[in-house]
Amino acid sequence: EVQLVESGGGWVHPGGSLRLSCAVSGFTFTSSRMSGARQAPGKGLEWVADIKNDGSVGYGDSMKGRFTISGDNAKNTVYLQMNNLKVEDTAVYFCAGLFKGSLYWGQGPQVTVSS
Repeated sequence: EVQLVESGGGWVHPGGSLRLSCAVSGFTFTSSRMSGARQAPGKGLEWVADIKNDGSVGYGDSMKGRFTISGDNAKNTVYLQMNNLKVEDTAVYFCAGLFKGSLYWGQGPQVTVSS
């Protein structure tokens, strides 16, 4: 059974940091393209970052220089390190993985940035 289990959401002050984890089971994340997306209140889904099976990474424009996506092969887990968080980063954050033609999603932890 394929599962993506996320952890690490919460509340943080502007300028703070959080790290989200996406533990993958049912496939090896290095064989897939793993992506992060978010949905802010009242807005649509926004792409955050992804990491491909060749290790290359990409980021949305507003995340560049602040967010880092990485993976731990031994734990089969993908991480999203978020630094210098802004109020506008408040959203539900999802990880997603493409496996055998199907897209699987994590449960989406809430990240709230406020003073």
